[in-house]
Amino acid sequence: MLHRGQESTDGTGGGELTVPMAWLYAEYIADELLRTGDLMPPTSFEFRAGRDALALTVFLSDTGGELSGIRVVSQLETWLSLTAYDQPWQDWVRERMAHLAAEAIESGGPAPDLDLAEAAWRWLEETELLAPDLNAVPGGAAVFGEDEGPKVWTPAWQLGLPLGHLAIHLF
Repeated sequence: MLHRGQESTDGTGGGELTVPMAWLYAEYIADELLRTGDLMPPTSFEFRAGRDALALTVFLSDTGGELSGIRVVSQLETWLSLTAYDQPWQDWVRERMAHLAAEAIESGGPAPDLDLAEAAWRWLEETELLAPDLNAVPGGAAVFGEDEGPKVWTPAWQLGLPLGHLAIHLF
């Protein structure tokens, strides 16, 4: 994303390419966790939902702005707790996004990481995927075959979040 007219604090002129490294690194971590778990084809919408939900978790949980390859293993427990079934993940995402947006406005500089995170969040909220309705029948999917049974349109984040959680467990 090219930002024109922004003056850098190091004396260089504006118009530089600002690379969203924090978001790209969070997305890479999420992608690797999901691929390692081998839960679904990487070309599926479900995989994208899992990757985006997990990337948001990784990106937004980095409160110090120090995503580091060395710390990935030490962060797994944090990500597991954030993506757990009984946690208000959606509210947490909204709060963290609002906080980062306020910081970006305050700093007045470009926020390409936040822009990509906001795009991922919009996709997760606005996109619905057809999924088995596990609440329709006692016993859930065990009663029906994998492609049988009632299905329901579900927001992508509601599918992606448990996939991301399971991928962390499988790592």
